[in-house]
Amino acid sequence: MLSKQQLQEAADSAALATATALANGTIQSSQAEAFARNFVVGQMANYLQSGVDIKSATGVSVQTNTSGNSTSYQVTVSPSYDLTVNPLMQAVGFKTQHLSTSGTTVGGHSQTQGSISMFLALDKSGSMGENTATVNEDDPTETFTYDCNLHYNSKNNKWVYDKCTGSRTNYYTKIEALKIAASNLFSQLNSADPNAQYVRTGAVSYDIVQYTPSNLAWGITGVTSYVNALQANGGTNSSGAMNTAYTSLIAKNAAGNDAEDSAHKLKTGQIPKKYIVFMTDGDNNNDSSGGRSYDTLTKATCDTAKSKGIEIYTIAFMAPSGGQALLQYCASDGSHYFQAEKMEDLLAAFKAIGAKASAQVTRLTN
Repeated sequence: MLSKQQLQEAADSAALATATALANGTIQSSQAEAFARNFVVGQMANYLQSGVDIKSATGVSVQTNTSGNSTSYQVTVSPSYDLTVNPLMQAVGFKTQHLSTSGTTVGGHSQTQGSISMFLALDKSGSMGENTATVNEDDPTETFTYDCNLHYNSKNNKWVYDKCTGSRTNYYTKIEALKIAASNLFSQLNSADPNAQYVRTGAVSYDIVQYTPSNLAWGITGVTSYVNALQANGGTNSSGAMNTAYTSLIAKNAAGNDAEDSAHKLKTGQIPKKYIVFMTDGDNNNDSSGGRSYDTLTKATCDTAKSKGIEIYTIAFMAPSGGQALLQYCASDGSHYFQAEKMEDLLAAFKAIGAKASAQVTRLTN
């Protein structure tokens, strides 16, 4: 037989479970009412009389309060039930007894911010201008000209072609895929740190030489413009770019202190987590002596960076075995290495890196 105590216990349990789920991010506010009602039904399943719909008779109220980086949820669950009384009570005119109660719980979380500095070393060699197998969704066809209608030109006394125009499928190039993937990563960082207080980013590009970098700066504006301007050209030599990425992250300021640590301490009081994102689609060229010094120098930089606590993520984008081997060596561990054989893999790799870095920036504590 159902008692008010059992109804109260169900209300209290449902309120607590709902507030906890909201605080943990398991459910959203829009799902809280259904979650609480279903919880009450589950708690009362063994006590209800046949044919009773306690779900629709359960009221749920959720109040969300936000202060700074803290959010709390006050959940009130109010089930009610008309209990059929025993024959003795019915004999004196009572058919049902109305039972109702209410349970309230407050739960929440505070959001703490962690600081990061990330430097990207990106391949812009000539092979990055090659097509992927992914059709450009914004511009799926392109026009092109070709030689056609070979004929004899008696005026010039030679055989000539006319120029004809056709259309063909337009595929994303590898450099276009890189720009989209990097933009997605930057958007993730920006969502985690919209006020540019915790994230500093920089980037350097390379082919057979490295190019002027986008120096470490707050937020993502500088690196976004830098990556969007990349043009594919040249050979492949990652050694200089990787050295620039590493030295940028450990550079000293005028006072002789770690420049990145000092910049973050001044703004947030924190020591940043440092990352290098190293991407290539090829194998380093041989050096001028025919040797593999570019690989050797790159590996030495990776070893030093990892010994200093810098995490290195690597992405081999449609790369040959030599490039894959170098990036596997440089990655902090197996989970930091991504082998992308198509554009979709590249997007997924950068998304995964963005998610891991963003998780460092935004942490929830109950």
